[in-house]
Amino acid sequence: MLDPRLFRSDLEYVQQQLARRGFDFDADTYQTLESQRKEIQVKTQELQNQRNTRSKAIGQAKAKGEDIRPLLDEVQNLGEQLKAAETELAEIQEKINDLMTGVPNFLANDVPEGSNEQDNVEIYSWGDKPKFSFLVKDHVDLGAQLQGMDFELGAKIASARFVVLKGPLARLQRAIIQFMLDTHIVEHGYIETYVPFLANADSLYGTGQLPKFEQDLFKVENDPGFYLIPTAEVPVTNIVRDVIVDNSDMPLKFVCHTPCFRSEAGAYGKDVKGMIRQHQFEKVELVQIVKPEDSVKAHEDLSGHAENILQKLKLPYRKVLLCSGDTGFSSNKTYDLEVWLPSQNTYREISSCSNFKDFQARRLQARWRNPETGKPELVHTLNGSGLAAGRTLIAIMENYQNEDGSITVPDVLVPYMGGMSCVS
Repeated sequence: MLDPRLFRSDLEYVQQQLARRGFDFDADTYQTLESQRKEIQVKTQELQNQRNTRSKAIGQAKAKGEDIRPLLDEVQNLGEQLKAAETELAEIQEKINDLMTGVPNFLANDVPEGSNEQDNVEIYSWGDKPKFSFLVKDHVDLGAQLQGMDFELGAKIASARFVVLKGPLARLQRAIIQFMLDTHIVEHGYIETYVPFLANADSLYGTGQLPKFEQDLFKVENDPGFYLIPTAEVPVTNIVRDVIVDNSDMPLKFVCHTPCFRSEAGAYGKDVKGMIRQHQFEKVELVQIVKPEDSVKAHEDLSGHAENILQKLKLPYRKVLLCSGDTGFSSNKTYDLEVWLPSQNTYREISSCSNFKDFQARRLQARWRNPETGKPELVHTLNGSGLAAGRTLIAIMENYQNEDGSITVPDVLVPYMGGMSCVS
């Protein structure tokens, strides 16, 4: 959520910033509500003062032996008016909050203008794309030949967009996850974290999925209601909800492996083949909680940590800066890492690394105590995939495939595969 003070002090600036996203803020509705809020707030304060004055007069009149019934009736009447005014004020404030929760974050100054992913800007590419002397297969055909990737069985057990991995391919995905966790913990200094795979509405509100993106979530209908987590970002970032972090503990760096669940609402007909877009997938997530002055550098560092995984696996990729129209609702700036898939002759997203500045922290009331002022201030939050395990698996399958359909295991994963250097 953006700072409400910005809307009150410079609404024109707010509109200009949001227009970069193509977001048309309803300034007229906001100004009407804000005018009503100010008016009823003044009325509420006046009623409070009048009631306090009359209450004091009751004590004075009682001490003098005067009849206090008229004063009691007046205080009661003021109390009823005050209660009505407070209710009206709360209702107006709720309408303002509802309006504000639908407003996206401001964008960093260096985010390029654009309307969709076609306008994203490539920062650089890394690695040599493999050259094959045979007709390359996609991960679906490779998985079927290896009898280790079964989409029909996934659909039988659940529905479309689910898969069953078996044998060496299941082991390879597990090896990928363990390798990523070890690298982020040992080399990059993250704290491994295990979290619930269900989250309540407050947690999803805090990170920006609710209320705007509820259709993208799987909701568990019980009491109380839960949601299956769409990413470990939700439970991990909520570790600092309603917390004042000690200065000596900053920055906080968490790594977490979880399954992720997404309804993929509105994605029908897109990436229906294979493991690119699933309802359930595995991911290793990186989350950082930092001081405001450190978040720009932390964003570069976090992105570099995800890149390090791709480089160790020797998977060709490119780093892309998302344009204004493709940057997520809560993000101030996002880098996507896109891995090369030979069968599609294109790069596909494998990690998205974002700096949210204080947007999530304001919703979460996540703060740190500034030693210079002694006062709590909002932290900055960041996260990114380090990496999506399923997409890493299919990238390895396609880039390391052999003519006979076997898959060469990347060198860094051989120890995690018990010495197995080839999946066949």
